[in-house]
Formats: sequence, structure tokens, C-alpha cells
Amino acid sequence: MEFLYKVVRFLIKCMFCVVSVGPIPSHIAFIMDGNRRFAKQRNMKVGAGHEAGYFALMSMLIHCSELGVKYVTAYAFSIDNFKRRTEEVECLVDLMTEKFESWCREDSIVNMFGIRVHFSGNLQLLSEPLRDAAKKLTAATVGNSRVFLTLCVAYTSTNEIVRAVEKSCEEKWAEDQESSVINLSDIEKRMYMVIAPDPDIIIRTSGENRLSNFLLWQSAGSCLVSTSAMWPEISFWHLIWAVLNFQRYQSLLKKKL
Repeated sequence: MEFLYKVVRFLIKCMFCVVSVGPIPSHIAFIMDGNRRFAKQRNMKVGAGHEAGYFALMSMLIHCSELGVKYVTAYAFSIDNFKRRTEEVECLVDLMTEKFESWCREDSIVNMFGIRVHFSGNLQLLSEPLRDAAKKLTAATVGNSRVFLTLCVAYTSTNEIVRAVEKSCEEKWAEDQESSVINLSDIEKRMYMVIAPDPDIIIRTSGENRLSNFLLWQSAGSCLVSTSAMWPEISFWHLIWAVLNFQRYQSLLKKKL
């Protein structure tokens, strides 16, 4: 088993060397779809698919860190997800609370790999324990700088855009200026996602091709990649394929210019 692990690690390092010849994306975003279907197909209990999805996220974070990707964003919980069955929502909220609290430890994977965690979304919609765990995790990882992980929780892109416009209007009115024109920069600097550059790649699992109200403002120039694998099934090879597609996309853009 140890020998097999060493062989796999060697192959991964070889692939990293090959991929590193081309441009490496600075920001990869994930739409983590298919956790429920993964559990249902295997007759697993409620929440087991999301538990498996958590380990898939850890795997992707490690691979992105090793590849040199600076920013990673994950669509963890949509505002629309509150409409799901109470049992499922509570299970997912409890899982997130547990994992966020465990990440605060010095020996956690996020600290081992220098991952700084930030949250985007309307956190006021969350339960107090989950909101407190998110704030604690943000503070606990503020000194990390190798990878910047943004978890979109209680998030939708339309909510983000409306909030940014409202904030821009409120601040313009408060300034009591003669010109109250709202421009593009006013809105963009009040977005939840202002802390990261626009994503180079957006990867969605489970075979869906929709953005599902995720980073609509920021995805105009993104390379969109869909895979039939459900989120708990995502692997290193799916990531490599996405990066190779991005590099091909970049090459085609340069030829057009």
C-alpha cells in the first residue's frame, strides 16, 4: 500500500511538472454539486454525501496548493438551500459548524498548508453557532498566505449584486454629493468577492452546466468546466483536465489577439 501511494504521488508530481509549463490559473472556483445524489445512490444516511464532499474539498485544496493556485472559492451553501428539508439543512449546518471549529486548531489541514479562510455571503442568515464558528475561523487563519480560500455560505450572486448596489447608493447619499452617479468601481468594491480576482476557471460537478446563481458578475471571462463526476468523486485528474482546458483557452485568446 505504501509503495502504491509513492507511485501515485510520483505520477502526480510528474503531471504538475508538465502542467506547470503553461500558465497556472490564479483563481479556481468550485460548484460542489452532487453530494445528495452520491449518498442516495449508495443508500447512505442524510448528510453522509456532504461528509464525503468535505474530504473532496480537502483534496482539491491540497492539489491547488501544490499546483500554485493562489485563490480557491467553493460554493458551500446557497441562500436557496434553506428551502430544503429541515432535517437536511440542520445536518449540513451542524457539519459546517463542526468542520469550521476543527479548522481553527493549529494542527488542522488549513494551517498545515497555509490556507487563509474567508467567507462570502449574507452571514446574518446563519445560525449563531455557525456564524460564530465562521468568524473564529477567519480570525484563526488570518496569518496564512499560501492559499486564499473563500467559502460562499448563505450566498447567491443576485443577493451579492443587490447588496453592492444598495451599499453604493447609501454611501453616495450619505456623502450628500451633487453628483450621485453610481459607477462600475463603486459596485465592484462593495461586492462580497472583492477579496479575490475574478475566477480563471469555474468547475461544476455532477454533469450540470448551470452557474446556479454563483459568481454571475465575476464569471464573464472564466473558463467553464463541467464534469459528470459528482462532487465527492472529483479527483486530481479532473483538476488537471480543467487546467489544461484553461491553458488551451488562453492559447486561443493569444492567437486571436
